[in-house]
Amino acid sequence: MLTQVAEGVLVHQSALLENNTVVVEGGDGVLLVDPGITGSEMACLAQDLSESGRPVVAGFATHPDWDHVLWHTELGDAPRYGTARCAEYLRDLRSNVDWKTGVAEGLPPEIAGEVPLELFGLITGLPAGTTRIPWDGPRIRIIEHPAHAPGHAALLIEERGVLVAGDMLSDVLVPMFDDNGDPVEDYLAGLRVIGDLAGDVDVVVPGHGAVGGAGEMRARIDLDRAYVHALRDGRTPNDPRIGPSAKPGWEWVSDLHAGQSQRLARRQPSASRHDAKFP
Repeated sequence: MLTQVAEGVLVHQSALLENNTVVVEGGDGVLLVDPGITGSEMACLAQDLSESGRPVVAGFATHPDWDHVLWHTELGDAPRYGTARCAEYLRDLRSNVDWKTGVAEGLPPEIAGEVPLELFGLITGLPAGTTRIPWDGPRIRIIEHPAHAPGHAALLIEERGVLVAGDMLSDVLVPMFDDNGDPVEDYLAGLRVIGDLAGDVDVVVPGHGAVGGAGEMRARIDLDRAYVHALRDGRTPNDPRIGPSAKPGWEWVSDLHAGQSQRLARRQPSASRHDAKFP
């Protein structure tokens, strides 16, 4: 089911991980951002778009995590874009002979066998420094930053005041770090980049969880920043997304938090992102 969040901008949310697929209407069809996550969900989305006369003319992956680089044959063969670094990461992953096995083993058991991998990660990298998505539709600014994953980008649909945040600013997931580089400082840098856009945003669409309305963006940035500061300082975060106040069904986020807190404390590299069970 598609829900309109702004003029010409609709969202489909997956059942399991509340992944938000964003549909942006353009002149000749739609841009599809982060479609997922099961084959049946994507096929249903393709049917809805087809029946309403809105073909998919372009796609975009905000970052290279498994649940953001999926595709289905029924969505067609439109170009699928991402940042140059995102595309490079995925090329490297797919160059491994057993890449499909590794990805499949990292999927949540609830949907094992339901995620199509044939078109996984086939992203065309836009030239480094590209700031706009090349398509016939509303102007969409690409905001690349170092937080969460290699080549992560948020999208600002300027004429609609909508920020597609990728895996940030979620009401159900705590900030998740890229364990390369300086995880904490990279995440804080990403929050600063996104925070500079707050005055232009009326609607924020996180990669997972509820869409936020006007005024919620700054609150979500503050919550994420407080979480990161707490881990940096070795404190236990006072965060509603973990512990007894966590959303029912999302109690596992507390385990995710505990794991990355321990990794930061040890200052040791974590397991490969390819093997991550959760987004």
